[in-house]
Amino acid sequence: MLTNWFQPPQLRIDEESRRATWLELFFDLIFVVAVSQLAHKLYDQVSFTGFCEFVILFFPVWWAWIGATFYANRFDVDDIGHRLLTGLQMLAIAGMAVNIHHGLDTSSTGFALAYATVRFLLVFQYSRAARHIPQARSLATYYGIGFAVAASLWLLSVFVPIPYRFILWLLGLVIDFGIPLTATEYQKGLLPQTEHLPERFGLFTIIVLGEAIIAVVDGIAQKDWQVSSVLAAVAGFLIAFSLWWIYFENVGGSALRMAARHGQLWVYQIWLYGHLPLVIGLAATGVGVEQAVLSDPALPLPEPQRWLLCGSVVLVLISLAILHRIGIIFPCKARSRYRLLAAGLLLALAVWGSPLTPLSVMALVAAVGVSQIAQDIYQGHPPGYAVALPPIPGEAEPLSLSEGHDS
Repeated sequence: MLTNWFQPPQLRIDEESRRATWLELFFDLIFVVAVSQLAHKLYDQVSFTGFCEFVILFFPVWWAWIGATFYANRFDVDDIGHRLLTGLQMLAIAGMAVNIHHGLDTSSTGFALAYATVRFLLVFQYSRAARHIPQARSLATYYGIGFAVAASLWLLSVFVPIPYRFILWLLGLVIDFGIPLTATEYQKGLLPQTEHLPERFGLFTIIVLGEAIIAVVDGIAQKDWQVSSVLAAVAGFLIAFSLWWIYFENVGGSALRMAARHGQLWVYQIWLYGHLPLVIGLAATGVGVEQAVLSDPALPLPEPQRWLLCGSVVLVLISLAILHRIGIIFPCKARSRYRLLAAGLLLALAVWGSPLTPLSVMALVAAVGVSQIAQDIYQGHPPGYAVALPPIPGEAEPLSLSEGHDS
């Protein structure tokens, strides 16, 4: 129940237990729409150029979510002011979604204005935190100034013609992405709350995984029900299911808790930036599944569609391999090797799979995914394992990965 109309932001990092709020879950709904629009854009242009445009537009959408998530993680308070600001952010993100399809040409002005609005609203939130929370004033001020400069570049780009407009976009994103990396001194003692963050990232991962499920349903709904279409639907679902399994079976907050205990900011940074290629790959996988389902079952799967499906899953597997190896998710050298081996097999399929039909390609991709599940089940998690962290150069007592995870 809402008990306060307006109250100042509060520092939330010391709370022992923290879960996503109903407002955060409602906020995520607008990103379901934005990710769907990104997927539709890629669906209409399956090519290397189309994929690059998809990635370029994915960056600001994802960063808009990251900005709101990390602010709420530290300073969330449930009052009317925060709800109204969140509602305004949702409207601005809806503006981004509306302009995505032609976001790099005729709608680039609207897309830039919408993103600038999202970021200026976040700057206002940080200004409130700087005013009311002395302990976080330096951090909030640094974030607010940096994000304001980046948002101003996006706003200025509206008055610059294409293609020079995109130079300002790039500069704005570089500043946006660089602010957390250069704020190390200000973040000491203000590391994010460790239980809330994995849950929020998991929810965004579910959003992008949902595109693969939607792809299966949309693809089958447009085809006559035949044995091949049913098998294609099963294969598409297995691809999505296996990617869900190998991520959520291994993700958790242990690495972040250890990082908080030892004041290791770099772990949060790898967690943050390491998820970007992962969610891009998951979102693109859904498009690849739908393209494969809708392709002529009697003909070989066209090369662009084959590369999109296989390449997207490869991106996911390589991201997971790196996160496993570093210890951000379940620290395991063996799982890292298996993910890389699977990625290599799918790359081979993309290169030499030209004679194969859509169903054959999907079945092989699904089989690779199921093999990863089987490997994880076979290896399991050692009882009571504790995630420790790789040594940091210069530490007096370096931490090491838990033993016994190299089999």
